Amino acid sequence: MFVRILRESFVRNPRRKLLAGVALMLGIAVTTAMLTVALDVGDRLAAEFRALGANLLVTPQADTLPLEIGGVDYRPVDAGAYLDTAELGKLRTIFWRFHIIGFAPVLEVPAELHLAAGTAAPARATLIGTWYDRAVPVPDDTEFPTGVRVTHPWWKVEGKWFSDEADEAVAGAALALRVGIKAGDTLRISAAGRTAQLRVTGLASTGGPEEESLLVPLHAAQELAGRPGQFRRLLVSALTKPADDFARRDPATMTAEEYDRWYCTPYISSIAHQIREVLPGTEVRVIRQVAESEGHILTRIGGLMWLVSLAALVAAMLAVCATSATTVIERRAEIGLMKAIGGSRWLVQILFLAEQVMLAAVGGVLGFLIGIGLARVVGQSVFGIVPEFRLALLPIVLGLAAAVTLAGSIAPLRRAAGLSPAPVLRGE
Repeated sequence: MFVRILRESFVRNPRRKLLAGVALMLGIAVTTAMLTVALDVGDRLAAEFRALGANLLVTPQADTLPLEIGGVDYRPVDAGAYLDTAELGKLRTIFWRFHIIGFAPVLEVPAELHLAAGTAAPARATLIGTWYDRAVPVPDDTEFPTGVRVTHPWWKVEGKWFSDEADEAVAGAALALRVGIKAGDTLRISAAGRTAQLRVTGLASTGGPEEESLLVPLHAAQELAGRPGQFRRLLVSALTKPADDFARRDPATMTAEEYDRWYCTPYISSIAHQIREVLPGTEVRVIRQVAESEGHILTRIGGLMWLVSLAALVAAMLAVCATSATTVIERRAEIGLMKAIGGSRWLVQILFLAEQVMLAAVGGVLGFLIGIGLARVVGQSVFGIVPEFRLALLPIVLGLAAAVTLAGSIAPLRRAAGLSPAPVLRGE
């Protein structure tokens, strides 16, 4: 009998049930799309933001005050402290090691450049020694490919990059224009009483102070500076979670549980702390301009998606509430008759509740399928990627559909349960 009553309810009121189901289906479709895009695009956008450059700077803790002009360190090579390249593999042993996308050691050496022909006066410039594409040994007997190819992917070279093991160089575009350097030229370089010859393989456009410098393999800068195996600063590119109020707290003031939570979350501050642990004697600073830009963008995108989802669910709840209230009014006589022949208020509520649960199940499944297609359209058109299909979202979506349907039915259910059979049957 119970099933028959449910079936008759849907058969006799198809339009009203269809309206409520469509509203619920659309709300769930939008929510599914936003959840799918948010879960998939958040990680991918974070990876794309790594093209903005490194977000952590590692320097010796005992270093002297740097003399920087335009982001280039002009201190003499015999001033300040240095770090050891042999220790860099330890970066891939921290808790969040897989969030370390890449790193590039940097050694800057003031030098004089002479064209091989010797026809022009020597030009003063800064050598920036670094890695372009280097495999770094890791303590677990693997190798990690890294260098500015990973940390600075937007740097463009007309020609080709130097080989990390060769006596080659890449001239900054502004330096090449000022001195008259062309790809294929051989430069004689003097620095700290030492000389070397490097062949120019290309001209670099970086949009930064590197355009006034000569980019060379790290080993070449180390030899000219007399600092084998050493460098002055390290640029690290890491995937991080946008900082919140908890991330900004001082770890020294946290309880043991709070510290574990902070340590096990990929905040930029916790990753910096873990780098200090494996590279003792270093200072790890956050490059705020890059890190904060990423955090603001990711937070705003996530907030917008949650706001759209909430609006869609509220709209669906209001539509369900309106159709449920109208249904109760139309079925007042039926409800009164059920109570007159002995039906309890709980039976009436269970009957209407069962109708809404069936509606939620159908609308939830259809909304989920439509939402998956909508997510692909949004991901491809807005973010340029196709989100992955996530079947694990189905139970979450069905739960949301049930919650929205029940929330919209609370007031109509209470009204149906409170109807008195005598006045209803008299037509009052």
